[in-house]
Amino acid sequence: MRQLLGTISLAILLQIFPSIVQAQEIEPNAGKLSEPIQRVTSAKLMTNFADGKFYPERLINRAELASILVKAFRLDKRQASQAENIISVSDVPTSHWAYKDIQTVLKTDIMKGYRGNLFFPNQRVTKAEALAIFAQAYGVFQFPDESVNEILAPYPDAKSIPSWARKAIATIITEGFINTDAQNNISPLKPMTRGDMAYVLSKYLQRQKKQADTPEVPIIPDTGEPR
Repeated sequence: MRQLLGTISLAILLQIFPSIVQAQEIEPNAGKLSEPIQRVTSAKLMTNFADGKFYPERLINRAELASILVKAFRLDKRQASQAENIISVSDVPTSHWAYKDIQTVLKTDIMKGYRGNLFFPNQRVTKAEALAIFAQAYGVFQFPDESVNEILAPYPDAKSIPSWARKAIATIITEGFINTDAQNNISPLKPMTRGDMAYVLSKYLQRQKKQADTPEVPIIPDTGEPR
């Protein structure tokens, strides 16, 4: 009887307060990721699966990364994306669910294809690759090598960051987007998970909101000096 009542109660809650129930089911064991997941799903930068769960442990592939970046940075609004030419990628037909997004990231030079006109849409990406591509869309800070080394020094596994990703990851760290483990490791060679991406995106959204809320300093018309 109790089980039956519980089932009925859940059904009623789903009808009346579906968003509340979904929020509770988003991340049963994600710990610090619960809030980032809620933030990015509310912003529609990432979505739950059909069962209403997010599955933060699942890995991100290149097609998914392309789609997320187009939404997060509105890459389809950038001038380069408006070019009429089609970039040929033989493993991404026009029927592919991420075809338009993949064309956009290629045209804007945020992501690149491989030799033989291939994109490998189903290929998993490492954290180093995903963070470097994210930084490319955000804008990589042109730190000198000495500054990059100083920024990365506090992280025990910094030496495992590929040379091509060091400046980009230094940018991610400087902006407060980085997600580390309990030992402060970046784990750059591990696969990028949906939870990792949700964390980076949520920090990016927070930064955007903070900038939008910053009040403008009024200017005195006569002198041009701040009041």
